[in-house]
Amino acid sequence: MSTSQAAVTEYSFGQRIRGYFALTKPRVMELLLVSTVPVMFLAQGGLPNLWLIVATVFGGAMSAASAASFNMYLDRDIDVHMKRTENRPLVTGEVSPRGALVFSWVLAVVSTAWLLAFTNWLAASLSAFAIFFYVVIYTMILKRRTEQNIIWGGIAGCFPVLIGWTAVTGSLDWPPFVLFVLIFLWTPPHYWPLSMKYRSDYDDVDVPMLGVTRPASQVGLQVILYAWATVACSLLLVPVGGMGIVYTASALVFGGWFIYESHRLYNRALHGTEPRPMRVFHASITYLTLIFLSVAVDPLLPF
Repeated sequence: MSTSQAAVTEYSFGQRIRGYFALTKPRVMELLLVSTVPVMFLAQGGLPNLWLIVATVFGGAMSAASAASFNMYLDRDIDVHMKRTENRPLVTGEVSPRGALVFSWVLAVVSTAWLLAFTNWLAASLSAFAIFFYVVIYTMILKRRTEQNIIWGGIAGCFPVLIGWTAVTGSLDWPPFVLFVLIFLWTPPHYWPLSMKYRSDYDDVDVPMLGVTRPASQVGLQVILYAWATVACSLLLVPVGGMGIVYTASALVFGGWFIYESHRLYNRALHGTEPRPMRVFHASITYLTLIFLSVAVDPLLPF
């Protein structure tokens, strides 16, 4: 749908509500929250207070939704030209730019106030800084200027582990920082395959994702290096966090699978065959989910 068509289309109340919901990028939000709750189990050394979990998840969800909504507002000029994003609500007209901006600010303020009221000032501060980092550092500064955008911009997605830990303890320690670095290292091999898949989209709007600026074989090599570093970092949590056999086995088995898929991508790209980057993209999501599930389960077991 073109912008001129969107401007004259009348949308129902339900369609507009769905449009605002789409602004929050619910799939991305789910992935961020997957890393929050398990860390709370680790920080508690067992089952945390259930109300604290609910309060932290709700506040974190609003925070992530705010950052995503700001991102769509700022990227609406390029989203209209990309097939992957041409159905986003600001492109179709389901949500107006002014509506999206107000929605983003309301979520940012309410999420910070909520976490301040129901968790603690440190968790609220980390949440506010994560929004700032994703919106200003990544979206406004890095995304359209450097192929290293996703490396440093991905830092914003690492904050949920710190927020989850501080919500329980009121302070920071080494285990959440290990998991922070794990997500930091995981983000490039998660996102670069997606940039390979949508190479032409990013090229058309002059966004220098690595999948655009480098050949597939070079991207594949970078994915391998970061995958190995991610798995190595995951094993560092064993001595630092006092993890047991469930987490250790999970880190080795699922990490080995993630590395295998990364090598598969590189080998296919190196030999000129279709690299199938979405295999690694989906594998990376499954890997992170299983790793954090083991983070939650491990403190509940006596071994």
